[in-house]
Amino acid sequence: MSRIQTTFEQLKTAGRKALIPFITTGDPSLQATVSIMHALAEAGSDVIELGIPFSDPSADGPVIQAASERALKNKVSLRNVLEVVASFRETNQTVPVVLMGYLNPFEVYGYQAFVKDASIAGIDGVLIVDMPPEESDPFAGLLKDNDIDLIYLIAPTTTEQRARMICEQASGYIYYVSLKGVTGAGHIDVAEVASKVNSLKAITELPVGVGFGIKDAESATQVGAVSDGVVMGSALVNLIYETSCKSGKSEDTREAILEFMGTIRKALDS
Repeated sequence: MSRIQTTFEQLKTAGRKALIPFITTGDPSLQATVSIMHALAEAGSDVIELGIPFSDPSADGPVIQAASERALKNKVSLRNVLEVVASFRETNQTVPVVLMGYLNPFEVYGYQAFVKDASIAGIDGVLIVDMPPEESDPFAGLLKDNDIDLIYLIAPTTTEQRARMICEQASGYIYYVSLKGVTGAGHIDVAEVASKVNSLKAITELPVGVGFGIKDAESATQVGAVSDGVVMGSALVNLIYETSCKSGKSEDTREAILEFMGTIRKALDS
């Protein structure tokens, strides 16, 4: 049983919802990313999504685009991302780590080489925004053979037929995009999200996490009430950036994360 599956089953038994933060690897630095991951775990995060810096992140809003640009200036590569996870795994073998990004870096790395190195590093899943399920082989097969979950996005515009096909190929959890647009944009229609999540849960037994547009405890609580978990990205990435700019001290960033994510965790658990 994978770490992701184990985590969601434990949450279900406990009647709790998954808190899934997203951060960009290498922003503000690689060393800081490891410390931030530990702070997220300490704050009660259930799964950590690590963004792979990319020059053309088409699904990401301005906050995460800027974070990718800063990380790329630090020359952060997919290999560096795996090194960060390996460092995290030296002291944390519990919290699942999912890599989120775009297909090009994986192709450059090489599918077989990536899967081998990802297994060694302790990666639990990958979510590749621009890899349609129709074109996922042979990568999908390699991931499955090495017990790495392949997580897919499902959008509000996804047809039921296509959603069924995606759910059949996915593992770990489904990432439902709460709105039409890029990360961090717009206002969430909770009633619409609830309807879509219910439709998905009628065709899959996989947990359904919801992301895009969740900015605070209120929105996290509303979405958590109608899903299995919430993904928080832009608000957290912006907090890390602002804190690091103001002080540059890792302890200040850690305390800011503990306070912010602790508030979200408490709200979800209520």
